[in-house]
Amino acid sequence: MSELVHINGKDVEADGITLNDYLIHNGYSLAIIAVEMNEKMISKSEYANVLMNSGDTVEIVNFVGGG
Repeated sequence: MSELVHINGKDVEADGITLNDYLIHNGYSLAIIAVEMNEKMISKSEYANVLMNSGDTVEIVNFVGGG
């Protein structure tokens, strides 16, 4: 059984995957998102270096314009 990471309220099979790979694979535009992992903001420059592990909690927020 795969280990799960809690991402935006859902349990996802993402153990051992870099944050950057997950974001790109799932169609996120890196320019307009912010990521919090285990209650710490992750800098965009660190996405490729951050490995997600079982039990991590990740929140991905998209910025949208409006008027």
